[in-house]
Amino acid sequence: MKPAVKVTITGAAGHIGYALVFRIASGAMFGPDQPVILRLLEIPQSMSSLSGVGMELEDCAFPLLHDIVMTDNPEIGFRGTDYAILIGAKPRSKGMERKDLITENAKIFSHQGKAINDHASRDVKVLVVGNPANTNALIAASNAPDLNKRQFTAMTRLDHNRAIGQLAGKTNSLVADIKRVTVWGNHSMTQFPHIDNCEIAGKPVYDLVSQDWAIDHFIPRVQRRGAEIIEARGLSSAASAADAIVDHMHDWALGTPEGDWVSMAIPSDGSYGIEEGLVYSYPVTCKDGNYEIVQGLDLDEFSVSRLKASQKELLEERAIIQDLLPG
Repeated sequence: MKPAVKVTITGAAGHIGYALVFRIASGAMFGPDQPVILRLLEIPQSMSSLSGVGMELEDCAFPLLHDIVMTDNPEIGFRGTDYAILIGAKPRSKGMERKDLITENAKIFSHQGKAINDHASRDVKVLVVGNPANTNALIAASNAPDLNKRQFTAMTRLDHNRAIGQLAGKTNSLVADIKRVTVWGNHSMTQFPHIDNCEIAGKPVYDLVSQDWAIDHFIPRVQRRGAEIIEARGLSSAASAADAIVDHMHDWALGTPEGDWVSMAIPSDGSYGIEEGLVYSYPVTCKDGNYEIVQGLDLDEFSVSRLKASQKELLEERAIIQDLLPG
């Protein structure tokens, strides 16, 4: 049997964490032959709830789950970890300004970046889920000077999966037949779900849907899907978010399917005119634990304008917390 990998989850007692831990322990993230050690990190006031999660994990008797560590100490939580999934973040409260939310979360993710830098594996792969995810990933990476910034990513896979789901429903197609969907930019209302390069069962997507539908219905539906779910169930996405975390880490670690790509928010290298260093969602392929941006895609004037609008928002977010970025 392979050596166990260590997976740290912050906010592990929350709705997303609860939906996630059982998927990881069952082998969904890293495969049926990869043992895991879960390091579940919470704030002190949530430790009682976390202990209940630990009990349920024990009661499931997962063969691949070799150990469970529950703690409110980041030094213990991130010690030697191979994969860090940062879910815990301060939610927006009534009357809170966007600037205040970004600033409060910057404090959380700067501390976590430092803890990862000091205690995690040198090859750690980090996924930031807590919002504003792209900028929180930038903050965490900036506070981990001994690690490569490419080791820090943010999640737009939920938006990517939502886009595929909408296309499947519109075209009465199988999800498995839909390839080359992209979500560009920020995990926010400025994101750009993009299907110009998409194929469905080998056919160009615009053989099955119109560009007017894509612009007027598809793009805003994907952008607003999170709010739609909150309105319907009174709670934000949890199971679908957990599923997207599994997909993101699975493909990063084990590779993307041949002939397809996925959406990941990663540190920009300047591709497609996006300012270098911003954590920006691109189409990527993954192999051997690495990712590469898909190059050479033709973007029309409308698409370029959408990419730039998301970049503008990310630059504004960075400006808010500039004084919290080392150097």
